[in-house]
Amino acid sequence: MKMYKGVFGFSISMLFLGVLLIQGCSSQMAANIRKVTYPPDFKYVEPSQLRSDMDRLAQQMRILEFALSQQHEPQSVGFTNQQQQVLTTLQNIEKIASGLQAGDAGASHPFLQDYMRDFVSKVDNARIAASLEKPSYYLAGKVSGACTNCHSVNR
Repeated sequence: MKMYKGVFGFSISMLFLGVLLIQGCSSQMAANIRKVTYPPDFKYVEPSQLRSDMDRLAQQMRILEFALSQQHEPQSVGFTNQQQQVLTTLQNIEKIASGLQAGDAGASHPFLQDYMRDFVSKVDNARIAASLEKPSYYLAGKVSGACTNCHSVNR
C-alpha cells in the first residue's frame, strides 16, 4: 500500500509540474512574470518584432549595396540618382537602427546595447559623406561591413 501512495504522490507532483510548465509557457503568463522579474525601466522586445526590424534593416542593406555597385559618370543623371538613392537608403537605415537602439526601443538584446549606438553613428557619418557635392561612398560601404562584422562576432 505504501508503494501505491508513493507512486500516486509522484504522479500528482508530475501533473502539477506539467500544469505549471504549460502555464509558464503561455504568453499571458510570461508577460505577467516579466512585470515582476524585470526592472521598471526595462522594456521587453518580442523576438518576432526584433527579427522584423532586422529584416527591414537587411532589405535596406541590399538596396544600399545595389546602389553602391552602380558606376556613373560625374555630372550625369545616373550619378545624381545614385547619390539620392544612397542618401535615402542611409536615412532609412538610420531610422530603423535608431529604433533598435537600446535607449529608444528598450531592447534587451545585449549586443544591441553594446553596438547599435556606434552603428547609428557610422551611418550618420556615411550619410554626411554621401551628401557632399563630390560624394564619398567609402563610409557607406563600411556600413554594410559593420553588419557583417557584428553578426559574425556575435554568433
